[in-house]
Amino acid sequence: MLSCKEASVLLSLSQEQPVGWRARAGLRLHLMLCRGCRNFRLQLDMIRTAIRRFRDDDTPR
Repeated sequence: MLSCKEASVLLSLSQEQPVGWRARAGLRLHLMLCRGCRNFRLQLDMIRTAIRRFRDDDTPR
């Protein structure tokens, strides 16, 4: 099973590029068992959404 450190690296990496099926499967298993990493994934999603909104609001009109 993945450690929390490995899971956090994969979560961050998966925001930018596809990860392999083995890594995804290991990450899914880890996320089922680890509340801290599930929270980290939610935080990454919120940051990504905020950045998109900021970028979209900052476009010249």
